Amino acid sequence: MIIVIKPGATQEQVKEVLDQLESHGLKAHISEGSERIIIGVIGDKSRLSTDSLEVLPAVEKLVPIMESYKLASKAFRPEGTSFEIKNVTLGGKELVMMAGPCAVESREQLLESARIVKKAGADFLRGGAYKPRTSPYSFQGLEEQGLKFLAEAREATGLKVVTEVVDPISVDVVCEYADILQIGARNMQNFQLLKTVGRAGKPVLLKRGIAATIDEWLNAAEYVMNEGNYQVILCERGIRTFETATRNTLDLSAVAVLKQHCHLPVIVDPSHGTGHWRLVRPMARAAVAAGADGLMIEVHPKPDEAMSDGMQSLTPENFSILMDEVNKIARVMGRNQP
Repeated sequence: MIIVIKPGATQEQVKEVLDQLESHGLKAHISEGSERIIIGVIGDKSRLSTDSLEVLPAVEKLVPIMESYKLASKAFRPEGTSFEIKNVTLGGKELVMMAGPCAVESREQLLESARIVKKAGADFLRGGAYKPRTSPYSFQGLEEQGLKFLAEAREATGLKVVTEVVDPISVDVVCEYADILQIGARNMQNFQLLKTVGRAGKPVLLKRGIAATIDEWLNAAEYVMNEGNYQVILCERGIRTFETATRNTLDLSAVAVLKQHCHLPVIVDPSHGTGHWRLVRPMARAAVAAGADGLMIEVHPKPDEAMSDGMQSLTPENFSILMDEVNKIARVMGRNQP
């Protein structure tokens, strides 16, 4: 349920509403829009009489939320969510670009990648320091040393850093270096990890699980938001289907569905979504046309020498072409361009 507060209600009147919710053991989440204050109510509402709320002077109306995800629902924040990370706005008019190698392999490789994507116009440097892999014998990442290389690349280029956190134990150390904490597809329903990053105070990029429905994905976001962190970015990265022509099936319809049902920023990862570098540019163009707020692209100075995901990584030249193409489409879609 959400409570819509009347325009002009005083702080004392709003506090009266919050006090009544608290007295019944309910949790209140406040969303302050440009025209309205909305209070999301979480908990067992059977003990609360709606009549006792409706008569309060601050209350305009009560609106039930039928979805299981309450805080991520568009009803909770109809105007949409946007937030700024070091002068880059997620969820606004700006098309946000995150790019870099799948894995941090060495200092030299990462710094070269950072310079490449920065020159082409990227806002964030992506790179995995912790690499959960299907095989235990595959390259697992440089861990904290990789995080240090990411921080050095940020200092050298001014790019912000997005990198994956794989378990609750490593959240604190990743927070020391990252601007955005990425939850990978394998961890989308690792609920203890979701709650931990929700309490960490950093923006969270939540990738869709390989076989997750949109409802399951939004409920995963709810775990983060229920800890008080509303800075959540949803990332469509393809789902597993019977199709074998691509690594995954990139579900671009999810972008349109999410825009109808939730208020969070949505980005698309066509690199993992297709698994083939030749398909990344056309699907990136389609993602922007579908209304995505940003893209996450794998770029490597020498994809044929990459320690992971070389087949889906763009060369510097191809990434530069991609940036030119998506910026043109973004302009048509009414997005601001650098």
